[in-house]
Amino acid sequence: MRIKTKTEQPATAPVSLDEKDYAILRLLQQNARLTVREIAASIHLSATPVHERIKRMEASGVIKQYATLLDHRKVQKGIMVICYISLKEHNRKIAKVFIDAVTGFTEVLECYNISGEFDFMLKVVSENMESYHDFYLHKLSMIKGISHTQSIFVMGILKDTHQLL
Repeated sequence: MRIKTKTEQPATAPVSLDEKDYAILRLLQQNARLTVREIAASIHLSATPVHERIKRMEASGVIKQYATLLDHRKVQKGIMVICYISLKEHNRKIAKVFIDAVTGFTEVLECYNISGEFDFMLKVVSENMESYHDFYLHKLSMIKGISHTQSIFVMGILKDTHQLL
């Protein structure tokens, strides 16, 4: 079941980028705190064209946002769970109820509408097994329209990156 949400952007053609744009994006993915001057020096351009390129990539949606990535274990979120969800029925009303609920849960870091046996995949963090159990019983399982869930507990993270380039 493919659900398009109100926050999801329509599919668009890729934005035309050159090697300097890609170089800027690689640098920003490694360290978003770099100054325009530092980026300019690294890619051998002056600051003004680098600034203009960054603004163009922000305006076109290539750069969606800047964020600080945290280590979940160091902020008292010691357990990570991948949770698969199937809905009882495939209609907009039930999907909207589900999407509205899970996007409001602070424990849910990511939510994907997927193909296959399940309809959704959630990435959930919690303090410990007891707090995840509480989340599952008092939040997730209370959503109307859920048919089946499967929780997979992450035992180790072998790769964790947001760098696309």
